[in-house]
Amino acid sequence: MKAKKLWFGRLNLFLVIVVIAAFLFPFFWMILASFKTQAQIMSNEHFLFFKPTLKNFYSVFEEHNFLRYIWNSFVVAFFSTLFGLILGLPAAYAIAKFKQHGLGLIILIARIIPGISFMIPWFIIFSNLGLINTYTALILSHMLVGLPFIIWVMISFYETLPMELEEAARVDGCTIQGAFVRIMMPLSTPGIITASILSFIFSWNNFMFSLVLAGDRTKTLPIAVFNFMSYSEINWGGLMAAAVVITLPILIISLALQKYIISGMTVGAVKG
Repeated sequence: MKAKKLWFGRLNLFLVIVVIAAFLFPFFWMILASFKTQAQIMSNEHFLFFKPTLKNFYSVFEEHNFLRYIWNSFVVAFFSTLFGLILGLPAAYAIAKFKQHGLGLIILIARIIPGISFMIPWFIIFSNLGLINTYTALILSHMLVGLPFIIWVMISFYETLPMELEEAARVDGCTIQGAFVRIMMPLSTPGIITASILSFIFSWNNFMFSLVLAGDRTKTLPIAVFNFMSYSEINWGGLMAAAVVITLPILIISLALQKYIISGMTVGAVKG
């Protein structure tokens, strides 16, 4: 029996290593390619052993001014997440408190609908309002992705909190709004952090809305990657360096706050 358990344990470990390697290999290749020349990237002989160069990162920041695109992406992701929290947290709490599961399902359906189906209405509305190539258009469109997700995550979280806490706060003189802000929101910090990070990531990586609604002044990082692609050639070194610049901030944030993400995503599993 012990030998059988040991065999299964080694098999599980092997499968875990294979899965992890499969997921990490593209990221590993991306980092290596960002320090290679175009010729080194195309040559199998220089996969691991090559003379690194910073020319690709110089091209990203000096020739293509990626700092501006980073700022644009940060502004859009930050404010779309912030406004999504302002609207989504009270909505999620109300749905959880009054058990409006049908409304929660409608919000989930709104999240499932492909974003491309909103592109023509968004473009027509923002064109008539003169908001094309503005942060306002991008923030509102990105909230279409982030807001339903924030609500859906926080509904499950608020359902795990005893509503007696609000009743006790109201007995002590708090209003419903005061009890929500002073009692429920602090207790739901892990869920808020989880929803904020994932909403921020969705916005940071969003390509489709920015492609249609952004211009030269508000171009975000996923659109700026096109600077390294032309009809006749793809600058793989610059493209990989740009991908590292896009990925690294999100990776650092996710690793630093991973315990909140895990606790926020698994809170519904211990409900009841």
